[in-house]
Amino acid sequence: MAGFRTKGLNGGLGPTRRAALTLIGAGAFAAGGMTLARAATDDDEVLTEAKVLRDPDVPVAGNPDGNISIIEWSDYNCPYCRKLEPELRQVIQDDGKVRLVLKDWPILGPVSVTAARIALAAKYQDKYHQAHDAMMGVSSRLTESRINELLAAAGVDMDRLKSDLAAHGKDIDGILKRNNDQAEAFGFRGTPSFIVGKYRVPGVLSMAEFEQVISDARKAKMN
Repeated sequence: MAGFRTKGLNGGLGPTRRAALTLIGAGAFAAGGMTLARAATDDDEVLTEAKVLRDPDVPVAGNPDGNISIIEWSDYNCPYCRKLEPELRQVIQDDGKVRLVLKDWPILGPVSVTAARIALAAKYQDKYHQAHDAMMGVSSRLTESRINELLAAAGVDMDRLKSDLAAHGKDIDGILKRNNDQAEAFGFRGTPSFIVGKYRVPGVLSMAEFEQVISDARKAKMN
């Protein structure tokens, strides 16, 4: 895609990881710098910095005032997302200056869509993170009944959740559409996928590799 160039990293990344990582061009996050015709809406600017990094409706974890952002597109039924979750959170905790933007991208079927909508509905009672952690913390494939069990056990008010789903369904679907349009514009083909600073990372990294990319992203930000 226009606006991207290949970026090899020094240190612990193997050849396949180097090939997967690209550095976002300077215009990619400029207003109007990259648009996606096939996702045309009333506003064709899909990859503006404000929409990708600062969507006020998208939950944030880690340090909200961190000096580098990791944006994660994930699906609650993705086994790779689940496996990576505790390692990524540990890297973010150890670093202390990383802002994690959580983009729900339900691409693995109808139950994934249900899970994402329910997690975002839990946001209205300030329980998104509890819902997110509960669904990411299981090893088996989710079902609707299992989702309800997990969220109730995590302290989510299920009656309030149903009410918020009904009241805010259009807004929730709008968030999921924005997340999907951005993922497609970046050329992501599966979950998990990431932007780390200015790096596009389509796939899973180890803890050491994430630390390396975060370090390089900080250097790129200074240049």
